[in-house]
Amino acid sequence: MASGDPRLFQYDGVRLTVDHDGFMVHPDDWTPAIATALAAADGLPELTAEHWRVLEFLRAYWSRLDRAPMVRLLCQETGFKLSRIYELFPKGPAHGACKYAGLPKPDGCV
Repeated sequence: MASGDPRLFQYDGVRLTVDHDGFMVHPDDWTPAIATALAAADGLPELTAEHWRVLEFLRAYWSRLDRAPMVRLLCQETGFKLSRIYELFPKGPAHGACKYAGLPKPDGCV
């Protein structure tokens, strides 16, 4: 479970409970609109097809294994180099991609 006391996130009509790092407390409530709102609130105004390729892989992996994939697997499966992941998600795979995909805050190396 993500650390910290839950708080309310509100942006552009989206309301949800997040932890103190901004990760969803209830990942099963995720929607594409939530991803868009979380990204926009962090200064990423548009999610492109490349962003969605990463987010969709993360969601699918998490739904099967209840954890985030390792960075190496994320790169292999999406076809993106790590540098491209950081271009797409400036806060990185964990604090950007996993957060927007609605995953709990990763404990390990994502």
